[in-house]
Amino acid sequence: MASVDALTVPFGALADVLLLLHAAFVLFVIAGGLLVLRWPRLAWVHLPAAAWGAAIEFLGFICPLTPVEQAWRRAAGERMYEGGFIEHYVTAALYPAGLTRTLQVALGTLVLAVNGWVYWRIWQRRRIRDAGWAR
Repeated sequence: MASVDALTVPFGALADVLLLLHAAFVLFVIAGGLLVLRWPRLAWVHLPAAAWGAAIEFLGFICPLTPVEQAWRRAAGERMYEGGFIEHYVTAALYPAGLTRTLQVALGTLVLAVNGWVYWRIWQRRRIRDAGWAR
């Protein structure tokens, strides 16, 4: 029979992998529009992701990935944390006092502002390109 430690290691590793995927998703939500400047078809993936990320922040929800990560950490016998991914990993590093509702709305606004600017630039480029075709 396997020891408890041997059974908990995979859950800890799974939680770590999910943490990395979650972090990559957050980065994609915030700055993925910059990738769309290079690969416009990526907008079909980025726009829903950005909308989801902004909605999570504006509505004050916790991303469903957070409870999964926490469950895997609990199964691995690791110490649990309270709150969501942004609050625990991102805000704890940038704003040690913790995540407030105001800061959460500001993060959602940042997502919209960065991506709004990028998509506005894409729209401008297409408008200029299309105007060139009309001549």
